[in-house]
Amino acid sequence: MHARKLGTQGLEVSAVGLGTMGMAGVAGMGDMYGPVDEAEAIRTIHRALEIGVTFFDTAEVYGPYANEQLLGRALKGRRDRAIIATKFGFRIEDGRIAGVDGRPEHVCRAIDGSLERLGVDCIDLWYQHRIDRSVPIEDTVGAMAEQVRAGKVRYLGLSEVGAATLKRAHAVHPLSALQSEYSLWERSLEGEVISTCRALGIGIVAYSPLGRGFLTGLVPDPETLGPNDYRRLDPRFLDGNYDRNLAIVRDLTRVATRHGATPAQVALAWLLHQGPDIVPIPGTKRRIYLEANAAAADLALTADDIAALSALQPTAGQRYTEQGMASIDR
Repeated sequence: MHARKLGTQGLEVSAVGLGTMGMAGVAGMGDMYGPVDEAEAIRTIHRALEIGVTFFDTAEVYGPYANEQLLGRALKGRRDRAIIATKFGFRIEDGRIAGVDGRPEHVCRAIDGSLERLGVDCIDLWYQHRIDRSVPIEDTVGAMAEQVRAGKVRYLGLSEVGAATLKRAHAVHPLSALQSEYSLWERSLEGEVISTCRALGIGIVAYSPLGRGFLTGLVPDPETLGPNDYRRLDPRFLDGNYDRNLAIVRDLTRVATRHGATPAQVALAWLLHQGPDIVPIPGTKRRIYLEANAAAADLALTADDIAALSALQPTAGQRYTEQGMASIDR
């Protein structure tokens, strides 16, 4: 697995990372992508290191807290081989999300909690998960920068923010990464946000690069999914959008067939071809999918492939519910 640089501050990670959210779900939302076998999840993390995947993404709200603890257990004795990224920024009450909190005093509490749960002395990349519009971003990032100076964090990032917020935050302390949803399924990052990242020297970490599994071609009709599966509420899976979006998978599969690859591998390869500053973090809790996803780093697409994929029909439906969309800064 070759490496890529995120930002200009020296952070280097594997070209494809591993998103671990599905190993614990999200606060108050249960197992978002089906039941979890913790032993297999830990074996997946160990296998990732064996094949050169060094970049692991988690967050305090995953579980809540349980995902950081699981990753910490899995990496015990292996810490020097891993780049750990985690996120803070939600107020969690009784195991559920109760709002956002970007106050400096919360920043200080959050970092100490994540360090303890992960069982580490320093976090490699630390993001604010969602901005708190009641707190100036300068105050939040200023408090985050204090954690860098204290030696508790190496690099800083933000998640799901727009160009104006990036500029204001970066002026306080250099950002190494913006984490946002980006894929053939979701391309709203293109244009001003990506241009701003490149002008400022900020890397891009693409979460949900497989469209919450849709781009694998393996996700069944949402009516057949488990009762706690997040996709039963995802607008892109509802109201006829699931059937409309199958055309994207059909076109993706045609390209994959020509390369002897899977649709998921082609979707990841397309992202990697968008620039050397982009690192996808496909999530999985099983070794078989981890290995297939990692292999996408070696898949060379032609210029015609890239053009055809980039011209796929727009995805039907917005990517979150109205409540979820309200948390996105653009």
